[in-house]
Amino acid sequence: MKMDLKQLYRFAFWISLIGLFAIIADFGFSQAKFTQNFLDGFYFFVLGIGLISTFYRHIKNKIFLKNKVFIFDLLSVLFTLWVFYLYLFVGIPFETDLLLENPIWIQLAVIFTFIREFSELKIDFKRTVLNPAQLFIISFLAIIFIGSFLLILPNATYDGISYIDTLFTSTSAVCVTGLVVVDTATHFTLFGQIIIMILIQVGGLGILTFASYFSYFFKGGTSYENQLALSDITSSKKLGEVFSTIKYIILITFGIELFAGILIYTSIDSSNFVSQSDRIFFSVFHSISAFCNAGFSTLTNSLYERGFRFNYYLQLVIILTFVLGGLGFPIVVNILKYFKYKIITLFSSRKSKYRPWVLNLNSRITLVTTLSILIVSFVLFYLLEYNNTLAEHSGFGKMVTALFGATTPRTAGFNTIDTAAMAFPTLMMVFLLMWIGASPQSTGGGIKTSTFAIATLNILSLAKGKSRIEIFRREIADISVRRAFAIISLSLVVIGFAIMFISIFDPEKELVDIAFECFSAYGTVGLSLGITGDLSSASKFVIIVVMFVGRISMLSLVIAVFRKIKHKNYSYSKEEITIN
Repeated sequence: MKMDLKQLYRFAFWISLIGLFAIIADFGFSQAKFTQNFLDGFYFFVLGIGLISTFYRHIKNKIFLKNKVFIFDLLSVLFTLWVFYLYLFVGIPFETDLLLENPIWIQLAVIFTFIREFSELKIDFKRTVLNPAQLFIISFLAIIFIGSFLLILPNATYDGISYIDTLFTSTSAVCVTGLVVVDTATHFTLFGQIIIMILIQVGGLGILTFASYFSYFFKGGTSYENQLALSDITSSKKLGEVFSTIKYIILITFGIELFAGILIYTSIDSSNFVSQSDRIFFSVFHSISAFCNAGFSTLTNSLYERGFRFNYYLQLVIILTFVLGGLGFPIVVNILKYFKYKIITLFSSRKSKYRPWVLNLNSRITLVTTLSILIVSFVLFYLLEYNNTLAEHSGFGKMVTALFGATTPRTAGFNTIDTAAMAFPTLMMVFLLMWIGASPQSTGGGIKTSTFAIATLNILSLAKGKSRIEIFRREIADISVRRAFAIISLSLVVIGFAIMFISIFDPEKELVDIAFECFSAYGTVGLSLGITGDLSSASKFVIIVVMFVGRISMLSLVIAVFRKIKHKNYSYSKEEITIN
């Protein structure tokens, strides 16, 4: 009986996987009537197998209501039965029932079935086979190549697209960069735009985050090996906190995206959209793109499009969304804990002299650095562009647009001005902002604010004659300092080689334009001076590599390549090297 059940679960998984491919084929290719009918029938077969597998799984466990996934399975089963009822008893689907005018409901049920069956698989991250850095890199490569093949499907674009362009678009979406070689608004169909949106979401969070948490949620546990691997990827300090950290990441992401989507929906004028569904899709797409710091837009000129460039409420919502996404999940969680502590303290009758260290050092450094960079860049942008790109805006509009222009180069990638029209001093400031990027463990790229902060603090410590870096009554660990300077050095090497190669492949392009493109790619920003679509195939491939390296970080790539040596209990005598 046990063997039969295992075979049933295995069969259910493979059938649901084939069902997922059927959905891709259904959307990706134009179907003849016979083929469409066959696919519709196959969907119901998948749902039937999924129902049987779910029933047997609960009967075998004999815990029903005690099982934390019971509610999910119950809702999933009820939804599937509802679809069956409408198909069998209401009438021919997609004609007589408003909810079934579009087969998306059946396909959603098939997707839920696949998620359920996939989550029952035993997923083991063997550290003896792949270390966490290698696992992290391979997962991103896999999603990029899957995305590139999805985007090349006939129904994903209106007029077709070359593979190098789909690979570029997929890499840009998964690495949440936003650089585009074709216009997302006019070149990709709704199906293509949905694929890009999903790639942004998966790239922003990481496929391992989704797969690991769903597996843990449905199975109720995981192996020690998995926890070790995921603790490295999520930077969890305790093994017991790995899945609670992943849960917070998922809840925070979807919570902020939902709230931002609602605010975006209320901020836009319905007259700018053909239908209500277009308005909803615009809100969802830009909410996900903003929080993941992707910079993709369904507008040809991003938020500089007519009807949107003077919508300051929308711009403020987008700013808030990508700033929260760029802070990093650990920082957001720590801030929430701090506010919770403050509220409890405020309403508590007992006043204690003891003040716990709620806001940790990492959060303090990140917040101070982020705020300092934001204030300085806002003031400079406002002054430098007052009579240039800000000239068409009013007093309040100038401030909002300047704030947007000062924050978006730190990996967000949206634009509310003509980027190519910026003054040269502003352009140089944007170079620096793109290079610094967002905060650690966020959806953004760049060398990160903490790296920049540590480098700055190290300079100040050397100037004062200190042998240690001290801040907020804490000392920065030597390993953090070494890691920071390794990241800075490697970033400049990657960007330098990228500029050199593109100047060889496209010698007619201006050096400033090439450098801007490379800094934007490495910082996963997405801003451009307008040369992306005109690059040669070789240069596009260089940018693809830079976007990928910028997202995973060159240091992670180096760690993945080199084998770690065992710690040796000895030390050589120390000597100072002449530096200057």
